[in-house]
Amino acid sequence: MLIVMKPSASEADVARVCEWIRERGYTPQPMPGAQRTAIGLVGNDRRIDGASLEDMPGVAEVIYVSSPYKQVSREWKPETTMVTIAPGVVFGGHEVPVIAGPCSVENEVQIMAAARAVQAAGAVALRGGAFKPRSSPYSFQGLGRQGLELLALAKRETGLAIVTEAMDDEGAHLVAEYADCLQIGARNMQNYSLLKTVGKIGKPVLLKRGMAATIQDLLLSAEYILAEGNTQVILCERGLRSFDSASRNLFDLTAIPIVQQLSHLPIVADPSHGTGRRDRVLPMARAAIAAGADGVIIEVHPEPTKAMSDGAQSQTPDQFAETMRQLRRVADAIGRSISGSSA
Repeated sequence: MLIVMKPSASEADVARVCEWIRERGYTPQPMPGAQRTAIGLVGNDRRIDGASLEDMPGVAEVIYVSSPYKQVSREWKPETTMVTIAPGVVFGGHEVPVIAGPCSVENEVQIMAAARAVQAAGAVALRGGAFKPRSSPYSFQGLGRQGLELLALAKRETGLAIVTEAMDDEGAHLVAEYADCLQIGARNMQNYSLLKTVGKIGKPVLLKRGMAATIQDLLLSAEYILAEGNTQVILCERGLRSFDSASRNLFDLTAIPIVQQLSHLPIVADPSHGTGRRDRVLPMARAAIAAGADGVIIEVHPEPTKAMSDGAQSQTPDQFAETMRQLRRVADAIGRSISGSSA
């Protein structure tokens, strides 16, 4: 339930509504706006009769949120949420940030070369996994804390924001010490314990869509994070597993406008995982920007043929520079711009 107050409502009117909610065993969540305040009712698992609320002083309207995800929905918050992960790196606005870097942090030389290359091309955030969930237990699993320290080094030298994955509750706290934005990978999208943990930590979260998840599944996972008080969530379309072996995944670009219609949270696109081939990343990145994505995340490796993970879908620095040049033109054509990008 969402209670919309009149522009003339006083602080006492708002307090009175909040008390009404508490008396019934629920939690009020006031959301002051430029014109008026809205108050969300959190914790209700059934329809509540709000008729008495409508007669209270200062109340303009009572809206019943019909979707199973409440705080994530546009009914709850009509305006798009702006998520800032570092100074000048904002998702959900006119400018479109680009996150880029290797799948995994392998060593200092590799991550520093990648960071310098993506910064030079115009990216504003560096991705790189210190902890890697892999299908095979014998595959490279990441450098752990050492990888996080190398990401911190790259941030100090380039100024790029850091986006890196947390895999479990304990690791999330460690990752939060180094990262500007905690990534929840596709395999952990429905790890509800982890979602609650990153919700309590409070740092921005990049939540990737699971390989077989519906859009409702994705939004309900985001609801877990918001229910813990963390509204700084960025959704990510990264492709679905399908019956067709012609590509690694089915890159669902329709998810972008659908999510933007249903939710106020920004959504970014990952054409690297979405296609699995570096020669397909550029056309799908262009398409994602044209579809209205609030950001793009691209894998870039100094030497993709030597990469310890996902080399086949990683662009070279030169390829990424060309991708950025083309993305600027696409963004300009739809009245947007690539943030921090002047190269």
